[in-house]
Amino acid sequence: MSRRPLASTARRQVKSEPAGKNAMAVDEHRLKSMQRPAGLPFRVAKLGHVVLNVADIERSVHFYTEVLGFAVSDVYPPEMVPGGMVFMRCNSDHHGVALVGSLKQSAKSVELHHLAFEVATLEEVLRAREHLRHRGVTIDFEGRRRAGCQIAVEFRDPDGHRLEIYWGVDQVGSDGHVRPSSEWKWAHSLEEAVADPVRGQDTALKDSSLLRR
Repeated sequence: MSRRPLASTARRQVKSEPAGKNAMAVDEHRLKSMQRPAGLPFRVAKLGHVVLNVADIERSVHFYTEVLGFAVSDVYPPEMVPGGMVFMRCNSDHHGVALVGSLKQSAKSVELHHLAFEVATLEEVLRAREHLRHRGVTIDFEGRRRAGCQIAVEFRDPDGHRLEIYWGVDQVGSDGHVRPSSEWKWAHSLEEAVADPVRGQDTALKDSSLLRR
């Protein structure tokens, strides 16, 4: 007996499900036609890291390390972040997943803190900032936070999901050494981050006109 392809079966199952009372029609062809516009001043290179709110941070760290094989890079105590925060890596990036122990009840599709997207150059972060502002997107934060030391611009999608475009996250080698917290520098603008880099972070720009005066 021949089997139908799983993808085709999945499509039929989705279409056969009853639509909700307020469900909007989905135009598949229109969605597929939405592509990268010509002349966009930056290119997202990869999904950078995911931060999740969890109820029991020790239990969750045990799962991500023992079950999934992540390694712990840095930890924030509760006095820095309520519930504590643990940064974990699966490759040389300082963190690919981080956990915040602030969830007070079972997750109800609100456990995702933010998604981050890496770009190849610092100039692209600066261009992304201007592109977002031009499109009327509110910037929640720009500059450099602490662990990981990446330079970033943070904003939200139309549903309020927190997003980040970044460059220059610390890399962790095979020896497992991470930057000590004494070297973290919190910058509250891209200009401040460029002017005062952390050790080993080259913030020299080919196009200094991207900086705001």
